[in-house]
Amino acid sequence: MAPPQRCPLCRQTFFCGRGHVYSHKHQRQLKGALERFLPQVEAARRAVRAAQVECYVPEHDRCCWCPCCGCEVRKHLSHGNLTVLHGGLLEHLASPEHKKATNKFWWENKAHAQVKEKFLISPPDYARFKKSMVKGLDSYEEREDEVIKEMAAQIREVEQSRQEVVRSVLEPQAESDPEEGSSAPESWKAANGHGASSSQQVSHLDLQPVAELDWMETGPHLTFIGHQDTPGVGNIHSGATPPWMIQEEEHSSGSLPIGPSYEEFLKEKEKQKLKKLPPDRVGANFDHSSNTSAGWLPSFGRVWNNGRRWQSRYA
Repeated sequence: MAPPQRCPLCRQTFFCGRGHVYSHKHQRQLKGALERFLPQVEAARRAVRAAQVECYVPEHDRCCWCPCCGCEVRKHLSHGNLTVLHGGLLEHLASPEHKKATNKFWWENKAHAQVKEKFLISPPDYARFKKSMVKGLDSYEEREDEVIKEMAAQIREVEQSRQEVVRSVLEPQAESDPEEGSSAPESWKAANGHGASSSQQVSHLDLQPVAELDWMETGPHLTFIGHQDTPGVGNIHSGATPPWMIQEEEHSSGSLPIGPSYEEFLKEKEKQKLKKLPPDRVGANFDHSSNTSAGWLPSFGRVWNNGRRWQSRYA
């Protein structure tokens, strides 16, 4: 009897020696494994003449299973923020280790020799891929430069539109400022002349405060709602004492203790003790502060009053 051997494709142990690789089950598993790996190899072959360079994304870290070597292989080749599509698989297929493992895999599993060349990359093809990869990097840099130029043009347009909006807002204000400046001295002179003539006529009368005149002469953006002084109560403008100073004086003049007294502390302590007791206990609702007379206990016969117990039967 042949020694037991393990078949990685069929995932079982067989005892028929080399005859297992010729069985229909093994050849079916071999054909399925190669068919699953062949589309990825063909996609990598198409990238030999036209290498594609893209910006790195986490999806580029995917791996594929190589049945010839029995290991996982990086599908793409990444460096920094750039990724060469199918670069990792092409590098693996062109390596001498993969070629050696493929020859061994074909010999052990008795696969068709005509199919073996599809899973190998020759050195000239890999050299051609390197040249196309250089061209792909140059074209990627050109595309990135164009994108940067477009973004810069958009930023300049936005900045120009912003400046035009600011200029359109500031120009009307600049035109109205000289008119206001020229009319201000005339109004000031007229006000001063009117004030001088009126002061000579009503010098014996009391003049109103300047603050009231300012309130009455406010522009259209402010509305005078009258004085808000409360009679009998001063404020900070009239020289009254602030409320926080009054409270400090009251507390300093009074002799009230700060915090609860010792008796209140004891009462609260007793309440906390009673809270821990069951609420349905006997006497929980009894008012200890109530006044009771000496005869509150009912009469139960001679045991409680006088005489012997048996005498209470005839009572």
